[in-house]
Amino acid sequence: MIVSKFGGTSVGSAENIKKVIHIVQKKSQKTAVVVSALGGITNLLIKASDLALKNNESYQEIVDQIEQRHFSTIEGLLHHDNQTVCKAEVAKRLNNLKEVLHGVALLNDLSNKTSARIIGLGELLSSFIIYHAMLQEKLNVKLIDSRDIIKTNDHYLNAQVHFTETYDLISKSLSSKDNNIFLLPGFIASNKNGETTTLGRGGSDFTAAIVANAISASTLEIWTDVSGMYTANPQLVKQAYPIEEISFQEAMELSHFGAKVLYPPTIQPVLDKRIPILIKNTLAPEDKGTLITEKSLVTGSIVKGISHIEDIALLTLEGNGMVGVPGISKRLFGALAENQINVKFITQASSEHSICIAIDISESELAKRAVDDEFEYEIIQHKINPLIIEDELAIIALVGDNMKSHQGISGKMFSELGTNNVNIRAIAQGSTEKNISAVIRKKDVKKALNTLHAAFFEDQIKQINLFVVGIGNVGSKLLDQILSQYSYLLEKLHLQLRVVAIANSRKMLFRAEGIDLNVWQEQLDSQGVVSDMKTFMTEMNALNLRNSVFVDNTANHKVPGFYAECLSSSVAVVACNKIACSSNYDNYRQLKYLSRKYKAPFLFETNVGAGLPVIDTLNNLIASGDRITEIQAVLSGSLNFIFNHFDAEHSFYEVVKQAGIEGYTEPDPRIDLSGVDVMRKILILMRESGMPCELEDIKNDSFLPKASLEAGSVADFMETLKSGAGHFEALRKEAEELNCRLKYLASFKNGSAKVGLQHIPKDHPFYNLDGKDNIVLFYTDRYKDQPLIIKGAGAGAAVTASGIFGDIIRTGNK
Repeated sequence: MIVSKFGGTSVGSAENIKKVIHIVQKKSQKTAVVVSALGGITNLLIKASDLALKNNESYQEIVDQIEQRHFSTIEGLLHHDNQTVCKAEVAKRLNNLKEVLHGVALLNDLSNKTSARIIGLGELLSSFIIYHAMLQEKLNVKLIDSRDIIKTNDHYLNAQVHFTETYDLISKSLSSKDNNIFLLPGFIASNKNGETTTLGRGGSDFTAAIVANAISASTLEIWTDVSGMYTANPQLVKQAYPIEEISFQEAMELSHFGAKVLYPPTIQPVLDKRIPILIKNTLAPEDKGTLITEKSLVTGSIVKGISHIEDIALLTLEGNGMVGVPGISKRLFGALAENQINVKFITQASSEHSICIAIDISESELAKRAVDDEFEYEIIQHKINPLIIEDELAIIALVGDNMKSHQGISGKMFSELGTNNVNIRAIAQGSTEKNISAVIRKKDVKKALNTLHAAFFEDQIKQINLFVVGIGNVGSKLLDQILSQYSYLLEKLHLQLRVVAIANSRKMLFRAEGIDLNVWQEQLDSQGVVSDMKTFMTEMNALNLRNSVFVDNTANHKVPGFYAECLSSSVAVVACNKIACSSNYDNYRQLKYLSRKYKAPFLFETNVGAGLPVIDTLNNLIASGDRITEIQAVLSGSLNFIFNHFDAEHSFYEVVKQAGIEGYTEPDPRIDLSGVDVMRKILILMRESGMPCELEDIKNDSFLPKASLEAGSVADFMETLKSGAGHFEALRKEAEELNCRLKYLASFKNGSAKVGLQHIPKDHPFYNLDGKDNIVLFYTDRYKDQPLIIKGAGAGAAVTASGIFGDIIRTGNK
């Protein structure tokens, strides 16, 4: 014989009950079917009780609602001719309920005995209705009132079972050879006087487990609304999947830590006889479900599941007076036990200076009073501190029988959490190593679950969550590149890039599940809200996603002010914006420090040379022990484009305007033409070389006339290029007469740097630098005579976007 228990969702509607009957019909063995109340009915009964106790007559409306729910179920299940008897019995029992509740209201008293009688009604009604539905389908079924066969003490709301008597009654009652199906209401029982008692939380599971033990069932089936026990909570981890097979111990551990499919105390009768448990989905009966047996199936991940408990308080008892004093722990746990406070987590350092325990947050104040009273003398003597309470916490746990035989599991767990800025407040790991638990912030639960699930269960596909600020020329090209390369990155590099937020100066858009890059512009226009960087940061922090990357595609002076906040939250920063790295040296150094401290990459390859690997090459030279002695470079693709196209047929003004149209200059061309942009770039290279220098340390030989330098706006500046045409023409002619080309150079040597326009003769390596190309010559201790040369396109939206894209991929490899 097997035992099949169907929970509240499984019997929550006429449609679902039909599925239950169909499942039972297909059984080839005799079956004991245990059913819960219709989903939500028990809560309604409790609500009606509370209202009656307050003498609030709206409890009658709740009872009417319960009646309508059952009538609706009957109408959906039974033929019209069969409904009358069933409805009459339901109405009779609910009228009786109203009388009981009326008495509660009159007496202003609700005893545990009366509560048990009220809240146990749901199972009686559901089993009665399902019984008649089974009879209609001509099933050979016998309805048994569980109160006749499960006997308990007088603790009405959480009764203790008299197992010997109960097992004997069940065995006799289910021994009939005339029936193939025995239908029982779960949750309810009775005392020696025949009064209704209930079995407490998970009572229907308990009923099923008791019956399974009594008849030595071949299997206990738990039918619910999920397809087994999952590797993690599927509501929080979309990639979670059902565990095919798991041991009793692993199931108990996962259930203790929040997996709602099983309630550990209730299945103990099954464990005593090592009866397999099969978790199945009533709504998808063809799914395999999870089989719980004595031994774990050793396949796939060593970790079998990840679970958690929210709403935890961490209590810390500490003080020098605890060290070496026997009995401290006994007194602590004794004080908690006397107040019926359940301890979920314990850890104590070998120094004996402190003990940390975790409990439900709802019991924290009671616990503090109890413990402080117990240690009142020691607290007065300053030997022990008053109990410390930390709230807004959660426990997260890795579970697996075979973790003990594999090294590095806990190290990997804590490393992954640390990389994603999940702070661990306490750790507990038993000597059996079947469970590794950590107390973390409640707000970090989703990120922690997804981080660990990716590390232990997924095919090493790393999801990168992108928060992109700046979606103009460069930003839009970046989004296009991410879209076009999505499949390649997933297949070849096991990286999944997900753009979670985008923002420009007017609007911003957040989508936790990811923005559809095929229609991002339409979504931003129609669904975006007013753009504000502080709000953007608040939203990003609230999402608290693993592997987050903040991408700055702007030239805005304010956006870099948020880099420190990002890095301190372990959010990587990728920037083409040069403001941060060319700001004062202390700020630059602080950002690099935060990046190291919080293991959050801070990458800005595009600050110099757009998509060229200039900074990466420099960093590799320094990391390998080389030393930069000299740098010569053309670092402005925009200026190189301008002077390469400035000739007798095109005025300087026309060429600068065209460079702006093609996206080669900054939005404000004065940044390029004044030399400030090139100064920033050589400054960044000097700093990356190890020199603590400032922008003002770099000499700037400007080629612009005074009027251009003093222009108050971009429009005024462009006008000065027209009015000063003679000045620029003279520069061009002078170079032509010398048989040279004009190039804007940056150089560094002997600790000093300068930028400026220079005449480049034909034999110089920079002479043939065409278009918008950049070139950098690194002279080092190893490259003394022949420099290391990096050359290529150094401006343009597409190449800059590709450089940013490369940095994003690098964050995924760190």
